[in-house]
Amino acid sequence: MKIEVAEQIKILRRGAAEIFTEAELAERIAQKQKAGEGLRVKLGLDPTSPDIHLGHTVVLRKMRQFQDLGHKAVLIIGDYTARIGDPTGQNTTRPMLSPEQIDKNAQTYFEQAGKILDTSAEKLEVHHNGEWLEKLTLMELIQIAAKKTIAQMLQRDSFKQRLENNIDVYAHEFIYPLMQGYDSVAVKSDVELGGTDQTFNNLVGRDVQRLFGQPPQIVLTTPILTGLDGKEKMSKSKGNYIGVTDEPNDMFGKVMSISDDLMANYFTLLTDVAVEKIAELTNSAKTHPKEAKVLLGKTIVRQFYDEAAAEAAAGHFEKVFAQKQLPDEIQECVVSPEKISVKELLVACKLVETGGEAKRLCSQGGVTIDGRKATDPNEQIVPKGGIVIHVGKRKFARIKI
Repeated sequence: MKIEVAEQIKILRRGAAEIFTEAELAERIAQKQKAGEGLRVKLGLDPTSPDIHLGHTVVLRKMRQFQDLGHKAVLIIGDYTARIGDPTGQNTTRPMLSPEQIDKNAQTYFEQAGKILDTSAEKLEVHHNGEWLEKLTLMELIQIAAKKTIAQMLQRDSFKQRLENNIDVYAHEFIYPLMQGYDSVAVKSDVELGGTDQTFNNLVGRDVQRLFGQPPQIVLTTPILTGLDGKEKMSKSKGNYIGVTDEPNDMFGKVMSISDDLMANYFTLLTDVAVEKIAELTNSAKTHPKEAKVLLGKTIVRQFYDEAAAEAAAGHFEKVFAQKQLPDEIQECVVSPEKISVKELLVACKLVETGGEAKRLCSQGGVTIDGRKATDPNEQIVPKGGIVIHVGKRKFARIKI
């Protein structure tokens, strides 16, 4: 059943930052409906890291909305553009990744994106932009480059900031948005999605499409999700993220750690809860903040797992953090009864990934061993069976000799 254009626009407007332009989007939907077709909705992801977090899912959820409205999602894995490195938001040149690392990251990206997108063949196309960019001739690249002036490129904030601070901008970084624009030509994109940090790149795609005689794509941008710290954008490197593969207990616990004033943003961008209901949930006069946050945590966990996992995670949180009890299940850590430093013990029990992380947590008072705060990462202790190690808010291990 066809959904009226006005209703589609209403659905797509939720959680969108800007649409360039809404009138064009409505007109394009109407044209496609008349032809018995759907829009081709493009999203490019450069696999520069092995995992995605909830910040990435904001735009993936918008793509799923398009799918549910009858349109075709075109997911582009930027295996070729990742070799250059997107300069967006960077005050330094991004390092170029090896083809092997890119391929490994790309596989993980697709698997995790599949937790949100409809991956059926009629709803999703997946391409690697190396398919066409490797075949691009130098003359073709020059013709594309002739479409943009240096002055236009320097309008990008990150380039401006770097030049003002006497930080080099390299010529190959100007090529990136042009290559991303050519992706739109290659897949005949009607709409391109991206975070607000991708506005410049996506609008360049409109110019490149015009060069090749295609109707310029509509650009829809989504807000950048604020991280758990409530200050900076969600980022794995900043440690303020919720990963889509986080265990239910960790995922729920991290949601419960956000400030109350972030709830409206998270409900809007990460759930399908109705706008009217969100207003009620985030009004402390109508709903207690903890009650609202529990609902948010369960809703997010349910999306990546199921109802049972969401309820179990909520129960675990209540027992461990509200009632200050130990969880029912604690992983065992088998070690020898020989002296070992605190940081080495945490790494051995897989409670941290590195000694540096252990050192940071100890200094912040986030490590407890047998009920005692361990603030010195180099302290030597003799492990004993049954001792419980508690790291951060959510990680536990019981020593087994």
